[in-house]
Amino acid sequence: MVREPTSEHSAEALLLDAALQTIPFGFCVWSADFELVMWNQHYLDIYGFPRKSIRRGMSLFEVVALSTALGNHPDTDPKSFYDAYTAELMGNRSGLRAVNLELTASHRTLETAHIFAPGLGWVVTHEDVTEEIARSDMMSERKRELERQYALLDAAINNISQGLSMFDNDFRLVTCNAEFVSMYGLPPELARPGANFDDILEHRRKTNMHAPVDRDAYRTERQKILTGGRFVREVVKMANGTFISLRHQPLSGGGVVTTHEDITDQLAAEARMRHMATHDALTDLPNRGLFREELETVLKGLEHGKQPALLAVNIDHFKAVNDSEGHAIGDKVLRKIAERLSHAVGSRGIVARLGGDEFSVLMPSVGVPHEAADLARALVKAIGEPIVFGRKTIKLSTSIGIAVAPGDGKTTDAIMNNADLALLRAKSEGRGTYHFFEAGMDATLQRRRTLETGLRDALANNGLSVVFQPIVSLQTNTVVAAEALMRWDHPQLGPISPVEFIPIAEETGIIHAIGGWILEAAARAAARWPGHVRVAVNLSPIQFKRPDLIATIRAALKAAGLDASRLELEITESLLLENSQSNLDLLLALRGLGVRVAMDDFGTGYSSLSYLRAFPFDKIKIDRSFMADVATKADSRAILGAMISLGNNLGMTTVAEGVETAEQLAVVRAEGCTQVQGYFFSPPVDGATMLALLEAEKSDAPRKSA
Repeated sequence: MVREPTSEHSAEALLLDAALQTIPFGFCVWSADFELVMWNQHYLDIYGFPRKSIRRGMSLFEVVALSTALGNHPDTDPKSFYDAYTAELMGNRSGLRAVNLELTASHRTLETAHIFAPGLGWVVTHEDVTEEIARSDMMSERKRELERQYALLDAAINNISQGLSMFDNDFRLVTCNAEFVSMYGLPPELARPGANFDDILEHRRKTNMHAPVDRDAYRTERQKILTGGRFVREVVKMANGTFISLRHQPLSGGGVVTTHEDITDQLAAEARMRHMATHDALTDLPNRGLFREELETVLKGLEHGKQPALLAVNIDHFKAVNDSEGHAIGDKVLRKIAERLSHAVGSRGIVARLGGDEFSVLMPSVGVPHEAADLARALVKAIGEPIVFGRKTIKLSTSIGIAVAPGDGKTTDAIMNNADLALLRAKSEGRGTYHFFEAGMDATLQRRRTLETGLRDALANNGLSVVFQPIVSLQTNTVVAAEALMRWDHPQLGPISPVEFIPIAEETGIIHAIGGWILEAAARAAARWPGHVRVAVNLSPIQFKRPDLIATIRAALKAAGLDASRLELEITESLLLENSQSNLDLLLALRGLGVRVAMDDFGTGYSSLSYLRAFPFDKIKIDRSFMADVATKADSRAILGAMISLGNNLGMTTVAEGVETAEQLAVVRAEGCTQVQGYFFSPPVDGATMLALLEAEKSDAPRKSA
C-alpha cells in the first residue's frame, strides 16, 4: 500500500519531535509567521533561557528581546537584530541552508544555520563553535563537516547511540537509523521506508537476533504495543544471548518510535556490582549483609522442623600477624583461611566473612548437634595447619562458637548473638577449640563488651593508673627496683583486675597503646627515684609483633630522661614458644638499648633451659605459686632451691615473687635468692607513696650505717 503524502509528512514531523531531545545541538523551528513551534533543551541552555520563559507560540521578537536582555547579541538592540534576522529568514525560502555567527553573553561564538521547510517554517540549529573558530586552520574542514552533518534531519537521528526505528500502524517501516540497521544486520532492502515488519522479523530469526518465543505470539505482543497508546519499556533476551532494551513511544498520529539498546555489557556490569555489594572484596566470600539474608531465609523454615546451626569463627590473635608481618601478608593469610574454610565446609553450609578475622558458617539444617561439632573440629584442624609463603611459615588457631536454632534463638540477631557468646567462651577456655551456646552466657558477653568499650575510654580519658610494688635486695635489705602494675577503676563496675582486662586489650589490639602508656608513666615516675632504683614493666607477647616496639621504648626513655639501664622489661616464657628466633633477635635489640630483660613467671609454663641458654636474661622471677607451701614442704623447697641455684649459676639475678610471711622469707634467703617481692614488704602503692618510701629509706640509711 502506498502512503498518502500527508501521512508521510505527519510521520516525519512526529519523528522529528521524538528525536528532538537527542540532538546534540540547539534546535528550534519558527513558523512562517515567526512564532516558536518547537525547541530542545540545548537551545535553552546555549542562550541561557530560563525554562519557563520560553513557550510554544512565542513571537520571534519576544525571544530576541529576552535574549538581548540576557546579554546575548552585544553591540545591537532587539529591534535592529529582529529586523535583520527576519529579513534574512524571509530571503531564504529556496530550501538551501544559510549559516551565520552570533555572540552570547558568555562571549561564546554560535553558528546558527536555518533552512526553510514548506508547511513547517524555518528549522534552525545553534552550535557552539568557539573552539573551532580559535583553530582557524581547522575551520574549513569543520564547515564542510557541518554541512554534511546537518543537511538532513536523519543525520541527527544517526548521531544517537541507540538504534531507532519508526513503524506505522500497518507495521511498515517509516524510517530508522544506521545503529538499528547495524544492530540487526539488516540488508539495504529491509532498511528502506516501507519495509514490512514481518520481513524484518524473519531476517532477525535467521540471524538469531530475535526473541526465542513463538513468532505469532511475539507479533501479537508487538501489535498491542503499537496500538496501546502508552509508553512501554521492556528488556528482551535475544536467541544469541544478548539483551536488548526497547523503549516504545506511541505517536499521536499513529505508529510508534522505538529505541533499541544492547545492554548485555551493562547487565553484566550490574551483576558484577551486585556481587561486589554482597561479597567480601578480599576473599570473595558472602559478606555480612548477604549472610544475614541467607540466615533469615533459613530461619523461615523453622516451622518445617529444620534445625540450622550457626558457627561463629574467629582467628586467634590475628592482629599480631598484621602487626608483625604487615597487612599484605595478613591479607594473604585471610585468603588462605577463606579457602580452607570453604573446602572444609563444602556442601554442608555457607561460609561468609563478616569483617576482619571474623568468619561465619551457616549449616541450613543439622539432624543432631554433633554434626555442627564435627564440622567445628574439622575447621579447627584446617586452620591449625601451618600457612607457608616461601620461607615464611605462619601458624594460627581458631576459636568457634556454635548456636543451634530454634533452641538457641529464632531470630537472626538472637542466633548470631548467641554464637558470639559461645565464641567468647571458647576463647576463655584457651582458644583453638569450639563451644556450644549455653544459657547464662549473655551476662558474660555484656560485661566483656562493656569492658572493651570502657578500656578504650579509659585510655583516652586518663582512666588508667599505675602502682608500684617494691623489689627488695636480700643483700642490702633495701629497695632496688619496683614493678609497675596497671590499675583500672571502671566508673560503673569498680576495680577491674588486669587478669581480666589485659587479655581483652590483647585481643582488640589496644595493648600496643596501653603498653606505650605504661612505659611512659613508669619511666616518668622512676626518673624521680634514687639513681640505683630500677623500674620493671611487663611486656605482652602481642607487643613483640609490632616493629615499632624499640622506637616506643626509646621514646619513653627519652621523654622521661631516664637512663636505659634503669628500665627492666619483664616477659613471659610463652613469648619464646612461637617464632622464637625473631623474638630472640628483638630481645637482643632491646639489650642493645641498654635495658635489662627479665623472665617473668619462671617455672609455670613451658620452661626450657634452652631459652635461658639462647638468651642471657638479666633476671628470672620465680612465680608466686611456688611460695604457698615452701616453708612447710620439703619437695616445694627443693624445687625452689633448684630454680634459684640455676639462676645463680647462670649469673642471673633471682627474684622470689609473692613472699608474704617471715617463714617464706627465711627459706628464700637460705636458698640464696637475690631479691624478693611481696606483701611481706609492701603491697603495690601509688607513685607518691613509692617516692615517699624511697625518700624515707634514703633518710634511714645514714642512721643505719651509724
